Amino acid sequence: MVAFNGSARQDGNTAILLRTVLAELDKEGIETELIQLAGKPLQGCTACYSCFKTKDGTCAVETDELNEYLAKMIEADGILLGSPTYFADVSASMKALIERCGLAVRAGGDLLRRKAGAGVVAVRRAGAVHAFDSLNYFFTISQMIVVGSSYWNIGIGMDPGDVHRDEEGLQTMRTLGENMAWLLKKLR
Repeated sequence: MVAFNGSARQDGNTAILLRTVLAELDKEGIETELIQLAGKPLQGCTACYSCFKTKDGTCAVETDELNEYLAKMIEADGILLGSPTYFADVSASMKALIERCGLAVRAGGDLLRRKAGAGVVAVRRAGAVHAFDSLNYFFTISQMIVVGSSYWNIGIGMDPGDVHRDEEGLQTMRTLGENMAWLLKKLR
């Protein structure tokens, strides 16, 4: 299971929410990895469509770590994408990850097909549902199985650590982790 934190804050609210999900997977003996995109700039897709020529599940742009992230997604049984809410959508880093990974895995023959996926969103006040939708669009167009929880996978907080006060949000993350673990075991 690989998780990506698209926040500019390495250990902020989005990371806390993702770690809450991953803790449930760890309890079930499922290997997890959290990759934080903070400080690792990703550019968006250049629309060169080289991925459709090579069809190997890689991106022609090699100036960042995107191909490493692609390899981790392809290898994993499940993927978590986490983002703060920036102007009612995902962060620029998360958007770049979605654009480039989405195109490369489709060009490579739907390389994420039937893997488990879930989005996690941190929000100060509003716009989280749109950000959550953006993450889920990546999973559905990739033919992935979207894992749900007891509520939308959203945690509320502005300053780092504020989500610790959102008990309903944290419980939603724990339930998501339990559901993800259950599904991953069934898929094996």
